Amino acid sequence: MQSCEISADSTDDPLSSGLRRKRQPRIVVIGAGLAGLSAAKALLESGFTDVTILEATDRIGGRVQSVKLGHATFELGATWIHGSHGNPVYHLAEDNGLLEETTDGERSVGRISLYSKNGVAYHLTNNGQRIPKDVVEEFSDLYNEVYNLTQEFFQRGKPVNAESQNSVGVFTRDVVRKRVKADPDDTEAVKRLKLAMIQQYLKVESCESSSHSMDEVSLSEFGEWTEIPGAHHIIPCGFIKIVEILARSIPESVIQLRKPVKCIHWNQSVSKEIERVADHNSDLPEEDKGSDVFVECEDCEFIPADHVIVTVSLGVLKKRHESLFHPRLPEEKVMAIQKLGINTTDKIFLEFEEPFWSSECNSIQFVWEDEAESESLTYPEELWYKKICSFDVLYPPERYGHVLSGWICGEEALIMEKCDDETVAETCTEMLRKFTGNPNIPKPRRILRSSWGSNPNFRGSYSYTQVGSSGADVEKLAKPLPYAESSKTAVSMAPISSVGRRLT
Repeated sequence: MQSCEISADSTDDPLSSGLRRKRQPRIVVIGAGLAGLSAAKALLESGFTDVTILEATDRIGGRVQSVKLGHATFELGATWIHGSHGNPVYHLAEDNGLLEETTDGERSVGRISLYSKNGVAYHLTNNGQRIPKDVVEEFSDLYNEVYNLTQEFFQRGKPVNAESQNSVGVFTRDVVRKRVKADPDDTEAVKRLKLAMIQQYLKVESCESSSHSMDEVSLSEFGEWTEIPGAHHIIPCGFIKIVEILARSIPESVIQLRKPVKCIHWNQSVSKEIERVADHNSDLPEEDKGSDVFVECEDCEFIPADHVIVTVSLGVLKKRHESLFHPRLPEEKVMAIQKLGINTTDKIFLEFEEPFWSSECNSIQFVWEDEAESESLTYPEELWYKKICSFDVLYPPERYGHVLSGWICGEEALIMEKCDDETVAETCTEMLRKFTGNPNIPKPRRILRSSWGSNPNFRGSYSYTQVGSSGADVEKLAKPLPYAESSKTAVSMAPISSVGRRLT
């Protein structure tokens, strides 16, 4: 049986003087993702010396995961720097020369692009037909017009009627569907194509929100998100370089890998077991025996702390908040965790020997004609692949080779994660053959995919404002926990972080 011990390392405050010297506050950061590393870096730069980062996995970066295959780097997690004006991530990348590896084509479109602004998106049906470009443009204009309406409920305080169920998906589907059906200039065949495109566009939107369905995303809060001005960038050498830059100024001894946390004992609620171990630990200073906060690790070590910063994902909090905190969290935090939403958005990279798509094609969008009147975007387990909304062509090919990047979200992404690579590769190839009408498309020579939903250390990609929740819930979750009868902060929870298309 593994023995338990309490760590007792502490450091005197280098700024104090005289015979009586005050020790530095002991600060434990849980999680070595962008939030955890940034917090530790800021603390160390501010003069705090007793800082420890506990990371459950064997690597730093959290939901930043760059994988190098051949000469190219692929992002399984965070990919874009959204906006450049005042964005600290952009300035960190720019100041460290991470945005310099551009091609002439990328410079011409004014950004470093994973996907080209040049070219055309091919909207294909499951009958192997390409939807005419003018039909796509007409529908896209209509959809974007309605999308702008969804922003007004929050931004202009417009009242939400009961018919919308306060859902972005319900509202969008209803308004777009009515306008399509009422258009006197379209034939019935064109109307049916446009009705089917509604579902495909909502699947794309679900991937961007990391929700199972846009029916679960709050209409009244949707416009709360604002974009940072400026171009969107990717880092050709890998987003992980941002992580490495943050970690550069953090001593290796600060970060403890493979150190999962079992429970945070806070608010002067130290278990009898901790007290028993403390009583028998002669090396433990007397002041540590009375610590108000102990971090209990899975390896049975109890780490005394004055402050704890929790940066785990909302998915982990949803699954483990009852056992992760002792005593349990205040009811307002529990309610915030339950009301806010998080789900899975996964990527599927397929590498081919040669491109089967034309040089002008920058993405393949899957439109299922039989979904023209569908209300739900939930599929039986064996039809999980119908949630794949598209495959984007990675750009430029000089960097990435001939690679398509697919997107899938929600419960169907979790089903995909359970399949082996061979099954996913075969399924995607059959889809591409079906929608392009080309039965000779070869299987990809390599597949790479993410699995954020089934990973117990993440349990989702990034968060969204679920129907019934609001930005106030994020603020409640970030509010520090005090000691009993004291204004001192014991536990702080980092603001909910996001990954992928909305990382800023």
